Amino acid sequence: MARTIVIVHPGGLGDLLLAMPAIRGLRERFPDHQLLLCGHNQAAELLVECGQVDRWISAQTTACTALFAGSAPEDAVLGEWLSRCDVAVGWTSDAAGTIAAALKHGGAGAVVVQSPFASTLTSVHQSDRFVEIAGGQPGPVAMAPLSVPEGLRTEAEAYLAACGLSPKRLLAMVHPGSGSRHKCVKPEILLPVLEGLEAQGLEPLLLQGPADHEMVERLLRYLSGRPVVLRDLSVRLLAGVLSQVALFLGHDSGVTHLAASLETPTVALFGPTDPARWAPRGPAVTVIREQPCICASWDAVKSCVEKPCLELSPQTILASCRTTRAVAVNPRIC
Repeated sequence: MARTIVIVHPGGLGDLLLAMPAIRGLRERFPDHQLLLCGHNQAAELLVECGQVDRWISAQTTACTALFAGSAPEDAVLGEWLSRCDVAVGWTSDAAGTIAAALKHGGAGAVVVQSPFASTLTSVHQSDRFVEIAGGQPGPVAMAPLSVPEGLRTEAEAYLAACGLSPKRLLAMVHPGSGSRHKCVKPEILLPVLEGLEAQGLEPLLLQGPADHEMVERLLRYLSGRPVVLRDLSVRLLAGVLSQVALFLGHDSGVTHLAASLETPTVALFGPTDPARWAPRGPAVTVIREQPCICASWDAVKSCVEKPCLELSPQTILASCRTTRAVAVNPRIC
């Protein structure tokens, strides 16, 4: 049977997508190996469906929690993959070396476990830090696109049709929320942007994830019309829908990184987080940050009421949407 590479990455969607260049680098260095990802369910499932890894195991199962506790896994699947493992990479904290020891005990050959937040790393951008840990070449890395399989694209087309959206319409997905409300612009800023997108011939869609109810409801209170709201999509269906839209507008979030990874024209609004560290990469990505954040810590960000770093100009956002769209073609009307 084929030799394997085991990857342990307990981070969320955005963190996993930032690690994609490192995962691809491992694939290129070991083209005859199979890759197993221990990660978050929906994000890991998408990477398997898109052909980036060969199999996934939930990081929340007892198979993986045993590793975090420093025990060799009793799970048959993980144990079998580790028995054929030449390289195991863990992107997580392991100060005591318990995870590394458990991977070694399970049969892995070379093992490296390190947090991408480690102070010893020299790279700045988070993607480059994942590559650095995995032993790749230093320096900025390119973000190769995710390719959505045809079956998922068809599923997304059917979903959009069920929402009453014509396949001939140019769609702009706007995500008013993020993982934290402290990274989001005020509804008063997005309101003229939505109206301006309609003037550009786009039909705005609002995306509402599990943590976005408050931000979406606040925005809807300001709108005279009632745009389609896409609620609680699975990660895989969200990827399919993003492959069908002409533009994505969002904040520093996992969804924004997903849009950029799919090469959907993406405008990313940044405030308290540093684009040099966290910006999505891609050929059709524009990052807007008009004022650097002056808060010294995330606690200071949370207590900052005015948040001047998020006072972005609607006119600047709309101009960026227009220019970013120009680099790509809407797949729904090709």
